[in-house]
Amino acid sequence: MKTPAAILVEQRQPLVLDEVELPPLGYGQVLVEIHASRICGSQLGEIDGVKGPDRFLPHLLGHEGGGIVREVGPEVRHVRPGDRVVLHWRPGRGIEPRPPIYRWNGRDVNAGFVTTFNRLGVIAENRLTVVPPDTDFEVCCLLADTLTTGFGVIHNDARVRLGEAVVVIGCGGIGLGVVLGAHLAGAHPVIAVDLHDHKLAKAAAFGATHTVNTRQQPLTATVRQILEGAAPDVVVDGTGNPAVLAEAFALVGPQGRCIGVGVMSHERTLSLNTLPLHLGKVLTGSHGGDSRPAEDIPRYVRMMRGGRFDPRGMVSHRVPLEQVNEAIAAMRAGEVVHALIQFPPA
Repeated sequence: MKTPAAILVEQRQPLVLDEVELPPLGYGQVLVEIHASRICGSQLGEIDGVKGPDRFLPHLLGHEGGGIVREVGPEVRHVRPGDRVVLHWRPGRGIEPRPPIYRWNGRDVNAGFVTTFNRLGVIAENRLTVVPPDTDFEVCCLLADTLTTGFGVIHNDARVRLGEAVVVIGCGGIGLGVVLGAHLAGAHPVIAVDLHDHKLAKAAAFGATHTVNTRQQPLTATVRQILEGAAPDVVVDGTGNPAVLAEAFALVGPQGRCIGVGVMSHERTLSLNTLPLHLGKVLTGSHGGDSRPAEDIPRYVRMMRGGRFDPRGMVSHRVPLEQVNEAIAAMRAGEVVHALIQFPPA
């Protein structure tokens, strides 16, 4: 059986669109028909080699999606054929088997425990969480990372308390989930920071009380003005830019928390004086907000059904798989808040 897919063949080059041959299902593996996939900034990092040379080329991409289970392999217990599922990169319930290997033009094509830039995918059981059958596939994509990571950054990493001042630097992708999470947690004010007004408008729609465009306003001085001279309790950096992270660390209060969400390129470094760390200031990185998809996703679905929030307005771009490279270019240009690949019904 073959499936259309976008393949990373060479770093810093466009993805190759072609069909790959699926392997048979093994222990703990699940065949999923993918209906929608988010294009995450992490995929741009993979293409660009942010973490260093890629030892697994060629390979498939994508780790956030929504789909339908079509078949299950031996010993799979937590999903069944016909289930609607969120595909996520953080581990959930079930088996974590050996990653599948696809075939393409006589070559092996590697894949992780989950890939979503392909119409059909062989997915690890523990990268799937069942949701109600009427859950929108686009919402599944957002539940996979934007909401689980964004909310986890607020609740698990930053441990935001009612009324604390939160600054979110970078309001596309995960940043928008962080803004919404801060709003739902009762933070005040929630200050959204970005270079693009359209992203700041989205942030305001999802709970930001103030917005700062750093093309036009200096970050530190503007935040201090909003807080009437006080320092924020939490600053979340989604850029991975050392200069921005250094300013974020300096901006947060003496007992505050600075959370790095954006991944810094492997050849770059951050230089800072560590004395504030000894006196109570916190600087830490986030790994998916320490989210637990099997526990978190059902809670967030319940909140959505109760009218607490509706994330569908977060999506700004929708493309077929054939236009994935154009969508990636739009992300690089700053045009995108959330871009989704939509697959036609089988």
